[in-house]
Amino acid sequence: MAEESAIAWTKSTFNPWIGCTEVGDGCLGCYARELDAQRLSKSLGGATKAHPISHWGHGAPRYRTKEANWNQVRRWNRQAPGTTFAGRRGFWPVFCSSLADVFDNEVPDQWRSDLWDLIEETPNLSWLLVTKRIGNAARMLRTHDWAAARPNVRILITVVNQEEADRDIPKLLALSCKNGLSYEPALGPVNLRRYLCGCRTCVPGTGVTAGGFPNSLQWVIIGGESAQGHHAARLFDVWWARDVIEQCKYAHVPVFMKQLGNAVAFRNSPWELPGQPGERPDCAWKDPDEWPADLRVQEFPA
Repeated sequence: MAEESAIAWTKSTFNPWIGCTEVGDGCLGCYARELDAQRLSKSLGGATKAHPISHWGHGAPRYRTKEANWNQVRRWNRQAPGTTFAGRRGFWPVFCSSLADVFDNEVPDQWRSDLWDLIEETPNLSWLLVTKRIGNAARMLRTHDWAAARPNVRILITVVNQEEADRDIPKLLALSCKNGLSYEPALGPVNLRRYLCGCRTCVPGTGVTAGGFPNSLQWVIIGGESAQGHHAARLFDVWWARDVIEQCKYAHVPVFMKQLGNAVAFRNSPWELPGQPGERPDCAWKDPDEWPADLRVQEFPA
């Protein structure tokens, strides 16, 4: 829970529960699992007695956060109309869930129903539901058009390479809702052209994009991997980001460059990171002022 998140593309984070199970290569360096392990270590060492059990992995119990945590969200909803974020008055994006997955099979249905109630109670917040389990969304949403009926709800999926993109983006685009793609940690190049829509790619008069889907991607986030605990960050080639940024520009889709990560590489480029190699081993290069100018793109959807 953070009212002022360090994640550049959201104002706040909210976790209705904590815990998850790894489902792909992107999960190998999961920061949420690392935080849970650190908390468990402190609990077992006597530093804290807060829920002293692991919440990660198949069969591990998820931890529902306290009601006070949920009430904070209601307070944000009251405050939102008078605040400004990313230059927009009344814009208060909330990343849900940063330490879990909204569409986790191992979460009780009642918890998810309570979350839908909370979202319905808070129309002034812009909810960002980020998942690696988009295949579960259709049956776990309250109704097939529940998200579509709420202009303050956007469902995003996370993919790390072309294989995941081709597997999961069609599932996302089959839903009737605002959508987005989190291409992070980026572990390989991706071609998103058939999933992006713009004046150059629509099939006239059909409402269907050139890719053959009833919807198209509406927002793309890009990010290199951060090192977590004993997990070393994997290579992020800046040309992957440059290519996706160009794809989005061509299709008139907003794109947000989040960070370069701890293992950034510049193929065939004279540009180098500030400082000498090894000087900043813990830096995930989150400051756009330190990036090449063409990467300093941080756009939000309308």
